[in-house]
Amino acid sequence: MIKKETIEKVLDTARIEEVVGDFVDLKKRGTSLIGNCPFHDEKTPSFHVSVAKGIYKCFGCGVGGDSLKFVMELEKYSYPEAIRYLADKYHIAVEEIERSPAQLAAQDKRESLYVLSQWAGKYFKEQLWDTDLGQSIGLSYFKERGYREDIIKKFDLGYSVDQWTALSEAAVAAGFHQDY
Repeated sequence: MIKKETIEKVLDTARIEEVVGDFVDLKKRGTSLIGNCPFHDEKTPSFHVSVAKGIYKCFGCGVGGDSLKFVMELEKYSYPEAIRYLADKYHIAVEEIERSPAQLAAQDKRESLYVLSQWAGKYFKEQLWDTDLGQSIGLSYFKERGYREDIIKKFDLGYSVDQWTALSEAAVAAGFHQDY
């Protein structure tokens, strides 16, 4: 795991105009730099870099962010890979720390709970849309309250059957550990 101090040093050192300038031909216009967006094809420049703010924004496709996000999106790097890329560019030594077994276990538990939470959301949506009880009770309840189907889907609303252990039994059947 990369030390927090190293990440902060890399982010403080990385200059948006230099990072973007490695990939995009930038020209000065007012207080900004402009160029053709590397994320989509365009003939007239709509990609702006604000040196003062340390950000970029394309007014054609809507992407924007800082130098780290630019490297992550353009090169398809993960967060640690993008940090290492920028550290290498600016000749900053990357200091890493070993995680203890307790930290690894805590991270594994957190990731497992996140995956289970995502699965539970999907489970409740399926209960609403794919079961007779969900359609007759849950969906009719939402519609009586004035919710349209597009709103129900947008906010990922679901339905829970009136059984105390239905979710936990379905989760165990799907392969999740009983403790979670």
